[in-house]
Amino acid sequence: MLTTLAALMPVILVIASGYLIARTGLITGEQWRGVERLAYYVLFPAVLFRTISQADFASFPTLNMGGALLASILSMALILLLARTTIERAWCIAAPRFTSIFQGTLRWNAMIALAIADNVVGETGLAMLAVAMVFMIPLLNVASILVLSHYASGTSPSGAKILKDLFTNPFILSIGAGGIMNAGGISLPFVVDDTLEIFSRAALPIGIICVGAGLDLGSLRRPGPALALGTFLRPIFMPLLAFGFASLFGVTGPALIVVIIASSVPCASNSYLLARQMGGDAKLMAEIITLQTLAATLTIPLALLLVT
Repeated sequence: MLTTLAALMPVILVIASGYLIARTGLITGEQWRGVERLAYYVLFPAVLFRTISQADFASFPTLNMGGALLASILSMALILLLARTTIERAWCIAAPRFTSIFQGTLRWNAMIALAIADNVVGETGLAMLAVAMVFMIPLLNVASILVLSHYASGTSPSGAKILKDLFTNPFILSIGAGGIMNAGGISLPFVVDDTLEIFSRAALPIGIICVGAGLDLGSLRRPGPALALGTFLRPIFMPLLAFGFASLFGVTGPALIVVIIASSVPCASNSYLLARQMGGDAKLMAEIITLQTLAATLTIPLALLLVT
């Protein structure tokens, strides 16, 4: 566990640095939005494109990893939906608040996952995690939208809008472009590869600094059952489900570590934006994101104990 924690500590400290930078006012509100857009639309796509274009997919179990992750997500989603009425009756959790629990349990922060995979597994881990995104991102986006449109009061986007969002997602586009380069056996020109490598070195620290900047500790003043469920279902049960399905699908070694990382990192920060847009409980969503990120300093090392 000490080795794993040592690999995670730099990520944790950079997240903390982002929080301190934001609180000191060195970078202010709209400036943060620009930094976040830079990371989301330029730096992380550069990492993914370069990694996928050069990855040796024959060296790791792509379909088995994808199957384990999809089975974990679908199983947890089904459990939550079947338990919704019980949750509402037992703790008086209204339907819009349930949508935040749903997103908090299923969605994942890819920026943190990439940083941890790079530290724990190395460049192969980045390639495996990029493959995991191909399986996870479309399913999680569609599932979250469908649950919010059914249980919250907001207006559901059209099918065309959902497809447009998926096919204009910079992560999906960069992975797809890298996959085409890889399948075609096309090597990146030396100058282009070196340029993307510089972008890649900037992506992970800037991305996780933004994660820290988005933390709102003031939102944690009123804990309750909804916050507890939304925060701890994911780090406790998703890694266990993922480990079970990975064992069933025969996923071992570094691929298994990546599956556990993808299943144990905190909820994605854009869950808050979707909750606000579609009438979910955005305040609860912000609280879940913050508390999960803080708890990850303990829960991720414990989850990785399953496989290390």
